[in-house]
Amino acid sequence: MRKFCTLFDSAFLSRGLALHESLVATGIDFQMAIFAFDDDCARVLDELRLERVTIVTLAEFEDQELIAVKPSRTWAEYCWTTTPSTILYCLQALGWDEVTYLDADLFFFSNPEVLFAEMGSASILLTAHNYTPAYDQSKLSGTFCVQFMRFVANDRGLEAAHWWRSKCLEWCYDRRENGKFGDQAYLEDWTTRFKGVHVLENQGGGLAPWNISKYQIRISDEKWWVEWGLRQWDPVFFHFHGVRFFEGKVLGLDNYRLGPVVLEKIYRPYLKRLIAITRRLSSEYPSVDWIRARPRQRGLKAVFGQIKNRLLGTWNFISWDRIEQGD
Repeated sequence: MRKFCTLFDSAFLSRGLALHESLVATGIDFQMAIFAFDDDCARVLDELRLERVTIVTLAEFEDQELIAVKPSRTWAEYCWTTTPSTILYCLQALGWDEVTYLDADLFFFSNPEVLFAEMGSASILLTAHNYTPAYDQSKLSGTFCVQFMRFVANDRGLEAAHWWRSKCLEWCYDRRENGKFGDQAYLEDWTTRFKGVHVLENQGGGLAPWNISKYQIRISDEKWWVEWGLRQWDPVFFHFHGVRFFEGKVLGLDNYRLGPVVLEKIYRPYLKRLIAITRRLSSEYPSVDWIRARPRQRGLKAVFGQIKNRLLGTWNFISWDRIEQGD
C-alpha cells in the first residue's frame, strides 16, 4: 500500500477533494493523511468520511517549534514551513514506513506506481520543474519542485526530512535570499548532500503549465500522451499551479501560454471537477466561503493588461458556464 500526505485549508478543499478522487480513480492501493489547516476544512472532511483517508488537525499536528515561528510567516509561508513536518509526522507519529508528499493542486491521470518503480531502492524521490525556456524560474524557485516527494522511513530518508524541517523552521519566506526561497530551494543540492536520492526521469510525472508547451500532445480516441524528441510518456499527474477563483464565477489559470489542446484535454476535466465539488460544498455547507474569490482588476491598467495577454495568448480567464458547457 502506498502512503500519501497533503495539506490544505477550506479555500483549497475543492482541490484536495479532486486530488483524492483522481487517486481513487487510478486504482492504486493507498492511504492518505490530510492535514486540515482550519476548522471548517477538518469538520467537512470528517463528515465526508472519505475512503482511505486519515485526517490530522492542526491541534494534533502543530508542535511548539511550529507555533513559535507561525506569527512571523504569511499563511502561504507557514504552509511551506510545515511541509517537512507533515512528512515526519507521517513517518514517526503515524508510524508509516514511507510517505509521498503531494501538493493539493495535483491531479492524477494514471496510476503513479510507474514512478515508484523507477525509484527502485532509493530513499528519497525528487521531481524537477523541467521548465521550458520561456518560463524558466530556476534561479528563483530552484531546479526541483516540492510537488511530489517520496521519503522512506530509513536513516537516509529521516536524515533528509529532519534537516529540511530544521531549515524551514529557521527560514521560509516568499522571497529569494542568499540562495534560499521558501521550502523549495533547500532541495537544490540534495543529490550530493544526501545519499539515496533519485531524481524522477519519467516526465509524465510533473507535467505543469511551466513545461507543457515543450511537449507535443498526441491524442488517440480518449487517450492522450506527451512527446518530446524521440521519447514519449503517458500522463501520470499534472500540477495545476496558478488556478484561482475570481469574482463573477470566473476561473483564472495564471499567465501561461496553454493553447486549445491543453485547455481541452488537460484543464477542462479538472476545472469541471473543481466547479462540481464547489457547487456541492456551497449547497451542503452554505455558511462557509469555499473559494475566497479574488477581485478582478478594473480600470485602464486592467484593459491594457487584457489586450497584452490576449495578444500573447496568455488570457486565461474562463467563466464557469463556459467550462461546464464545453464552449
